[in-house]
Amino acid sequence: MEIADYTAVVTGASGHIGRAVAMTLAARGMNCLCHYYRNLSAVESVVRQITAAGRRAVAVQGDLACQEDIARLFDAARDIGKVRVLINSAAIFERRPLKAFSCETVGRTLAVNLAAPMLTSRYFVQLLISEGLDFSAAASPFAKIVNLADIAALRPWAEYGAYCAAKAGLIGLTGALAKELAPAVTVNAVAPGIVTWPEPMTPQQTQSQQSRIPAGRFARAEEIAQSVAFLLDNDYITGHTLVVDGGRSI
Repeated sequence: MEIADYTAVVTGASGHIGRAVAMTLAARGMNCLCHYYRNLSAVESVVRQITAAGRRAVAVQGDLACQEDIARLFDAARDIGKVRVLINSAAIFERRPLKAFSCETVGRTLAVNLAAPMLTSRYFVQLLISEGLDFSAAASPFAKIVNLADIAALRPWAEYGAYCAAKAGLIGLTGALAKELAPAVTVNAVAPGIVTWPEPMTPQQTQSQQSRIPAGRFARAEEIAQSVAFLLDNDYITGHTLVVDGGRSI
């Protein structure tokens, strides 16, 4: 499937990976709806760079724990062009030991990290159908979904139970939707290793973490974005989780 001149919806486009994905897709000729929650200045920078490169881009704020906000993303995307790619990159990443679990805190993590990709996928498919695309007659993919999972889904971290559970669920969702939407839509996931850590690390902590990675360093956001682009380029990969962790999970 050729993605140039189509539009991508990228959630979490103000984050390190989301920004890199949006920029990578724009470099490949796509227009982008760049979703953000709080960091307006970061997403505005992305939009400026994309538009300066001659593509269309718009920033749309939304709380992905709110279904109405999710629906609004796809209403806005219609104004940019034909949407054929969905990138679920937004996530909450918080340290929270078991003793601190509550319905409110765990519920929000699961809502943003797992329920939101379910709903964005639903509205994405509804948009495709509204444009007259016939799923029953498809012989090859005409749209793509890529979910940003995490190696924590496969090798969980202590005190990040809600995050790890949500990302593991996202991998399960990826496989389920790949079967349900084939062959019209491919659905894949990328499971990155450490790119950035939300809490400050001492030099000793950084060295300790990097020593466990055969590649000897943390990933760059651009490398994760390149992995997303690889999955978009290939029409015969679906239901797959591509681990991009420098060998950390070996």
